[in-house]
Parts: sequence; C-alpha cells; structure tokens
Amino acid sequence: MRNAAIDAMKKLLLGCFLVITACQPATPTSVAPLFPTVTSSPAPLPATVTPPPTASPTLEYTPTPFPRLFTDEFDATLAGWVILQAGSESVPNIKTENSNLILQLDSPFTWIYSVYGAQDYDNIRIDTQFTNQAGSPAAIGLICRYSETDGWLEYNVSTDGTYNVLYGRWLANGIADYLLIPSASGTLRNMQPSGAPQEIGLICSGNTLSLFVGQTLIRSVDVSRYELASGKVGVTASSFENTPVVAAFNWVKVSEP
Repeated sequence: MRNAAIDAMKKLLLGCFLVITACQPATPTSVAPLFPTVTSSPAPLPATVTPPPTASPTLEYTPTPFPRLFTDEFDATLAGWVILQAGSESVPNIKTENSNLILQLDSPFTWIYSVYGAQDYDNIRIDTQFTNQAGSPAAIGLICRYSETDGWLEYNVSTDGTYNVLYGRWLANGIADYLLIPSASGTLRNMQPSGAPQEIGLICSGNTLSLFVGQTLIRSVDVSRYELASGKVGVTASSFENTPVVAAFNWVKVSEP
C-alpha cells in the first residue's frame, strides 16, 4: 500500500510554498528570501522638527538570532519555520494549538513540510513526538539536508506500520520528484496506533542516516550517492487517498548527533 502511494506521489507534483499560512508561488531557487535580515530604520522626523544637539544617541534594534540547537514545544509562534507544500493548490490548515504544531491536510496525495529555515546543518540529529489525530492513513516524518537546489533526505513512518527513506528534489518551479532509497524501507515492530503519541528520530552524519523509533535504532542507511553535505531540517506529513490527515507535533528537538 505504501509503495503504491509513493509511486503515485512520485509523479510530478504541483506545489506551492507557504510562509506559515499564506500561499505563494514556489521559488525553489533560494530559501533566503523567506528569512530576510531584520533591520530597523529610524522613523523620519517631521520637517518642522529639529533634533536638539544634546539628544541621546538612537539605540539600534538587534534582532534575537534563531538558535542552532533547541527544543521547540510550540507554545508560541512559528518564528523560524517555513511551511512548504506539494501536490495540492489548496491552502492547508497550519497552526499551533495546545502546545502542538498542527499540520492538517484536506487534499489527497499531498505533502506538507515545516522546515526550520534559520540554520543549515551538516551533521545533526532531529527528534519529534507526534500524534496522528484524525486516524486517516498517513505518513509522518523528518527531513535533513534540505536544499532547494540539491534536494533533501526524508524519513517517513506510516500508519500501516511501515517506514521508508526518500530522496526528494525540485525539478523545476513547483515540480518535485521522490526516489525511494533502496534497502531503506521495512516494517516496524513498535509503531504506535493512530491516536497514540509516537517518537521518531533521525541522525544525519557524514554519508549515513540513522533511523530511530523511540530511542531504538532500527536501521543505518548509506546515502553517499546523493551527495548532500548540509542543509536544513524539518518535519513532514503526507496524505494518501483518504483525508483529512491531522499530524500534531508535540515537540521537535534539534541536537548534536
């Protein structure tokens, strides 16, 4: 079932990039414009006002940098995160609610990504705890080494108790392709049923991906052929035939491997 769904979804997907909830045309040439440098400009003084010569110096606003290593429990805004979508032109329902990041997919065969766009990593670990709230068949996972020009690596677990690793890439504006990495799929013995919290983890180190369910290492995968040395990390959810899919991420932790 999962491989058939992947074959269907590997077809060229029309996607759109969204910054949080606003849909924009996909521009897979650079992530940087999604995170402009914050600068402050002093408000212009009225023409009739002359500043006194003894005025105190203006304090310049320095934005707080986004952390490199962190645990996000989604108690506030999604600052630092960018929402990407492929497979549907409909605007997804993305929000933080009850200390969860909610990715809701109402269209079949759709992929949604929440990418931490503020940092790039070479060797890194990302973990998350999520719940499939709607109970619909779905795949939920983690990504690393995301680059809009070179692609990304994606570890998915499905509600049918299977897992896989994909290499994804943008072929052109809004058109994505997915390759199933050989010898990187199988059946999980300790996958929780829909509605129950599930923890998964992913270590990207050198040419190897290490896949975790809970704290149990289930497989190490050689990804040297894809030549992705660094990139961004994130979480993902995808739908099959049935919707809605509601993936609730309780927390995401980015740490040293």
